[in-house]
Amino acid sequence: MLKRRQILQYAGLLSTTTLLTWGFNGKRQNVTANPSQKNLMVIFLRGGIDGLNVVVPYQEAAYYNARPTIAIPTPNQENGVLNLDGHFGLHPALSDLMPLWKQGSLAFIHACGSPDPTRSHFDAQDYMENGTPGIKKTDDGWMNRLLGSLPAQVPTKAVNLGSTTPKILKGRAAIASLPLGNKADQALKLERLPIQQSFDLLYAGNDPLSIAYQQGRQAREVLLQELSQEMVAASQGAPATGVFAKNAPKIAQLLQGKTDTQLAFLDLGGWDTHVNQGGSQGSLARKLKDLGAGLAALVNGLGSAYSDTVIVVMSEFGRTLGENGNQGTDHGHGNVMWVLGGGIRGGKVYGDWPGLEDEQRELDITTDFRDVLITLLQNHLQLGDNQLAQIFPQYNPKSILQI
Repeated sequence: MLKRRQILQYAGLLSTTTLLTWGFNGKRQNVTANPSQKNLMVIFLRGGIDGLNVVVPYQEAAYYNARPTIAIPTPNQENGVLNLDGHFGLHPALSDLMPLWKQGSLAFIHACGSPDPTRSHFDAQDYMENGTPGIKKTDDGWMNRLLGSLPAQVPTKAVNLGSTTPKILKGRAAIASLPLGNKADQALKLERLPIQQSFDLLYAGNDPLSIAYQQGRQAREVLLQELSQEMVAASQGAPATGVFAKNAPKIAQLLQGKTDTQLAFLDLGGWDTHVNQGGSQGSLARKLKDLGAGLAALVNGLGSAYSDTVIVVMSEFGRTLGENGNQGTDHGHGNVMWVLGGGIRGGKVYGDWPGLEDEQRELDITTDFRDVLITLLQNHLQLGDNQLAQIFPQYNPKSILQI
């Protein structure tokens, strides 16, 4: 007998979101790649990653004074940072990304973030996802508004790589959800033909609820047919970043121009490092190693589609300049955004670096995260002012970066 929770799980198809799985016995169709499709993928690191230990200002004495046990050594020392430009260095655990930096398809924007001063994870994440910092009443996310501004909407145009729709993708436009990780290749318990047929009969009309259901069913069928049957999940309880690294080739398949998918979102947890953060080695380093490996695998899997893809890595806020008494860091403000893509002007750390001083609590913000996103939407997706005003309402960009 079906439990109410199970009924509600399946009834999620009746919203603007449908749940997909990787492993499905659907036949792969021959699909012609769309060479003109421009893709955007956003990776959100939940918890507030320590940007100062990702892109390290190794020429700043205040950085080392404030972090006696967790600072990353200078480039000329053992386990030191990987020199980027003579002032900043990359955490050594991210060595897989250095080829992208050297070829000019990886850039960083430092001292970046939301102008709202909150240090609440929930509020800060909501503000970044809805694109209206300080305004809690915004119901939809900026990626859903972006989806609504793109032509030729189909249910599979935006994919959430998770089972629960995040705030950034909530809204009127239909999206698809594709879980990663343990048992991601298994069908839902309610994926049985009699139940599907019953729902099909119940919602066969032309009313909005029936149309939403039909779009959800269509999204599921199309994506599952276009993904190869061999691409099954293999996380087996791995940490979030490990799940990404192992599933990166599958994610790349979605964005290769062989499906309708143009927007993708993935969130990874575990970046709230109050205790035992570590420096060149340790907890944060292990997560960064997996993240770097996942990004490198994603780029490799994209192949020629990488030239038409932009990947943004962001987090709700940064960490304190000084380490705490538990060899970790606390909630801060300014952070670093990452941008990868074959069409960007990489090999550079962008932003107006404010510098660090002794006794300073946290990194100041000099670049609004929306300025970065607007720049990418203008240059990459070729959106105009009217579209951008709908995606980020009541906001005038302060600077357009030459990314």
